[in-house]
Amino acid sequence: MTSILIIESNTPDLLAKGKSGAAPFLRAFQGLAPELRIIVECPYAAPLAKDALDGIDGVVFSGSGVAWATDAEEAAPLRASMAQVFDAGRPVWGSCNGLQLAAVVLGGAVGASPNGMEIGLAKEIAPTEAGRLHPMMVGRHDGYCVPCVHRDEVQDLPDGAVLLAGNAHSPVQAMAYEAGGVDFWGVQYHPEMTALDVAGATGGRGVFGDGEDLTPYLKVADTDPGAAVRLGGQADSLVPAVRTRELANWLAHVRSRQG
Repeated sequence: MTSILIIESNTPDLLAKGKSGAAPFLRAFQGLAPELRIIVECPYAAPLAKDALDGIDGVVFSGSGVAWATDAEEAAPLRASMAQVFDAGRPVWGSCNGLQLAAVVLGGAVGASPNGMEIGLAKEIAPTEAGRLHPMMVGRHDGYCVPCVHRDEVQDLPDGAVLLAGNAHSPVQAMAYEAGGVDFWGVQYHPEMTALDVAGATGGRGVFGDGEDLTPYLKVADTDPGAAVRLGGQADSLVPAVRTRELANWLAHVRSRQG
């Protein structure tokens, strides 16, 4: 059985308010592979134990709603947990904050996007030449769209990182780092999140609506192809099998390394 550790990247106070980065992954993985064994840990509540990775095949770092960037002093517990996981050589996935965290831990830099927040769907994402050949991006083509909500972005890639995809808003939308025993795949967007998740997290206002309240479209876009198109995606952008492609590819990668 494949065992996945999800690192909850929100603080206990945010969790008490119902804001969990792990919850969308639990739901997404239930749809992709219901037989998975999944454990959730929260480094903001307690450091990872030395044996936390025993029996773990892959590790996920979730998105986060904290006010600080991944290079801030407050994010030290998360950076320490990622360094521990990298040292153990486990395959790692990162969404949004998880991608930014990896960039900082591996020597890159993050900052607030000069284009403001990207909310709703990350639109018109295009794989790079390297991305077209990378197993994480199997099934993705020019112009794909995925749920997103972020203020910060990766602004300097770590040495050795491979840029896999970008768009006009954030040039680093997907990255891999596979060197020195580190096995990391990550994206700036949220393949684990539904449009309804985004609506609950943001109130629906986004740069792609020119300030328009996108909530009505986000609330129904998971099942209404017309709403997905209104948000700037393709009709099937939010169908689970399409939306979660990178996660499915990562699970296949984790399983290929077992045993």
